[in-house]
Amino acid sequence: MGALFVVFGIRFAYISIGKHVKGYDLATLAKQRYTSSSTIQAKRGKIYDANGGTLATNTSRYTVYAIISHSYKSTSGKKLYVQNKRKTAKILAKQLGMSEKKVYQLLNPANKKTYQVQFGTKGSNLTASQMLKIKQYHLPGIKFTKTSAREYPEGNFLSQILGQTTTKVNSKTHQTSLVGTMGLESYFNKILSGENGVKSVRQDVYGYKLSSSEAGGRKVKDGGNVYTTIDEQVQNMLETTMQSVEDKTQAESLTGIVVEAKTGKILAASQRPNLTSDTPTWVNALTQTTYEPGSTMKIFALSAAINSGKFNPNKTYQSGSYSLGGGKITDWKTEGWGTITYQEAIDRSSNVGFAHIEQDMGAKTWLKYIKAFGFLKAAKVYGLGQEGSGSTTYSGSLEQANTAFGQGITVTGMQIIQALTAVANNGKMMQPYIISKVTDSDGKTIKKIKPKQIATPITSKTSKQVLNYLKGVIYNDDGTGQAYKVDGYTIAGKTGTAQIAGSNGSYETGTYDYIYSFAGFAPANNPRYIVYVTMTKPKTVDQSAENTISTITTPIIKFLLDRDKSASKKSPGTIKMPNLIGKNINSAAKSLTKNNLTVTTLGSGKKVTKQSVTAGERVMVKNRIFLLTGGTYQMPDVSGWSQADVNELGQLLGLKVKTSGTGFVSKQSITQGTTIKQGQTLTVTLAKK
Repeated sequence: MGALFVVFGIRFAYISIGKHVKGYDLATLAKQRYTSSSTIQAKRGKIYDANGGTLATNTSRYTVYAIISHSYKSTSGKKLYVQNKRKTAKILAKQLGMSEKKVYQLLNPANKKTYQVQFGTKGSNLTASQMLKIKQYHLPGIKFTKTSAREYPEGNFLSQILGQTTTKVNSKTHQTSLVGTMGLESYFNKILSGENGVKSVRQDVYGYKLSSSEAGGRKVKDGGNVYTTIDEQVQNMLETTMQSVEDKTQAESLTGIVVEAKTGKILAASQRPNLTSDTPTWVNALTQTTYEPGSTMKIFALSAAINSGKFNPNKTYQSGSYSLGGGKITDWKTEGWGTITYQEAIDRSSNVGFAHIEQDMGAKTWLKYIKAFGFLKAAKVYGLGQEGSGSTTYSGSLEQANTAFGQGITVTGMQIIQALTAVANNGKMMQPYIISKVTDSDGKTIKKIKPKQIATPITSKTSKQVLNYLKGVIYNDDGTGQAYKVDGYTIAGKTGTAQIAGSNGSYETGTYDYIYSFAGFAPANNPRYIVYVTMTKPKTVDQSAENTISTITTPIIKFLLDRDKSASKKSPGTIKMPNLIGKNINSAAKSLTKNNLTVTTLGSGKKVTKQSVTAGERVMVKNRIFLLTGGTYQMPDVSGWSQADVNELGQLLGLKVKTSGTGFVSKQSITQGTTIKQGQTLTVTLAKK
C-alpha cells in the first residue's frame, strides 16, 4: 500500500507540475470547460437613396405554428395545446388569407401522434403587425418562431438592382445570418454583413459566471452601409408609370432609366417584370439582357458620320428599299417617301437612309466608332456585378449596314445610356454610376464614387449638331417622335422599333413582336437629363407605341425640368421646404398653405410622419405637397390633378394607378372618402381642361 501511494504521489506531482497528460494541455482543457462563449450577431448594414431614405433595412419575420399534442401542458397540468379547433381555424383563416376548411384540416392531421403543425407559405414570413394581430386573440397552442429578415420599405422600388437576401445557417456554429443572393445585396454582401463578435466569460462548475472573471472574446463589427444615387421622387414616378403601362399593355418586358447627362449619375432605374411580379425574373435587364436596339442606334451612326466628315444632310437617295450584299434593306414604310435627303432620313427614321450613311463613311470607320462608344464590352457599373457585353459578327456589307440602324448587333440598356452621355455631354462619355459612397457602421467613408469620363468618341461640335438633328425628330412635321413633346420645354430624342431575333435564326413576325424604345435628351440645348425606355412585345394595344411610352417619359422629364427651374435661387416663386416630421398636421398644412403651396393631407393620425418633398429642397409655389400621418387612409378627390400628382399619390399609398387619356383628372374609380387598401387599383381618366 505504501509503494502504491508513492507511485500515485509521483504521478500527481508530474501532472501538477507538467500540466500535460498524453499530449493534452490540462490548463487549456480546464479553461475551455469553465469558459462560456456566445456569438454576438452583427447587424446587417442598410442601403440608402440619394437623400438618405432607407431602401433596405433589417426586420424580423415570424412563422406561426400550432401545438396539437395533448402532452403539452404546464407543470400545474394546465392545457396549453390547441383546444377549440373550429374557433382557431376560423381566426387563423381570416388572418392568414386561407380557407377555414384548409386550416381545420391542417389542425387535424392523419397521424394522431403529430406534436405540432404549420400552415405553409401563408403562415410564414409574417410581419410583426400580422403576428400581433393573431396574438391578440390569445389562442391556446398557437406559437411563433422569429427569424431575421430583410425589409424593403419602398416595396417593388428598384427591385432587381437592390436584389434580395436569404437566411443561411453556419454548419459549424449553427448561427443564422442573412446573405445577399443578387443585386447590391450580393455585390456588397461582405461589407453589409459585418463580422460577428464572440463573448467569453469564466464560470464555475454549476455554470454560474464568476464575479472576478472578465468578459473576453472578439468585438462585434456591424455591417457597413451603401448609399445609392437614386432620387426617390424620380424613382417613384418611373415605377408608377411603368406599372401603369405594364397593366395596360401586358408587355413582355419594360425597362426604364434616368441619368444625369453631365455626370452619368443614375437617378432612377426600373424594369418589369420585377421580383414581385406574378412571373418574376431574377435578371437585371438593364445590364445583363442583350438585345438588338433598333433605331436608337442611329444616334451613334449619325454621330460617327458627322464626326468623320462623311455626312451631307442635303444628299439624296431613293427611300423604300435598298439592295445590298445579296439582300435587301427596307424602310418601316415599305413603299418609302420617294427621293429624300439624309436629313429627312433622320426625321423619318429611314433604315435605307442610314444604310447609305454607313456606306458613305465605310465599314471600318463605323466599327471604330461602335467600339469608341463603348459597345461590345461591358459598361462595368460599380455595384451591379456581372454585365453583358453584346456582340456582332459584322461580316459582309449587308450586316455591316444593318448595324447602323440597330440590327445585327446586340447591346445592353446600360451601354446605350453610357453612349448617350457622349452625345449629351459635348462628346465626353461618362461611366454610369449608381453608388455614391460606401461607409462602415460608424459612418466613415470606405469608398466614394465620383463622375468618371471614360472616352471622347466625338467632338463637342459633333454632339451639338447631333442634338439639333434629334430635335427635328420631335418637332419637324415628318418626325417620328412628335408624341414625346413636353409642354414648356424643348427636348431632343430618337424613337426605336427593333425586330426580335427568333430561336430559328429569323426574326419574329407577330404584329407587335418588336422592341419599342425612346431615348430622350432634356432640354435639347445643353441636356441635363437622359431618359431611355424600352417596351417589348405589348399584347394589348389601343394606341401607338410612341403614345404609350410617352406616358412614362413625358411626366418624368417635365418634373425634372420644373424642379430644376424651381430650385434656382434666381427663380422667383420658390419655397424652401421645411422639415415637418413630427409636427401637428393642422399647423404643418397651414404653414405650407400660407406659402402658396397646395397641400393634401393623408391619414388619420395627428402628426406628420412623412412628407413628399424632402426638407431643404426648393419647390415652386402652387405645387402639390403630400403630408402623411399614418393610421387609416381615405381616398381624396383627385379631380383636376395632374398625372404626376396622381402617380405620386399611388406610390405613397401603395395603389396601382391606371390612366387613360392626357391632361388632368376628370374621373376616378375610387370614390372620395373610401378607405384605401394597399394594392388597390385606382383608374383615372385624363382630359384637357
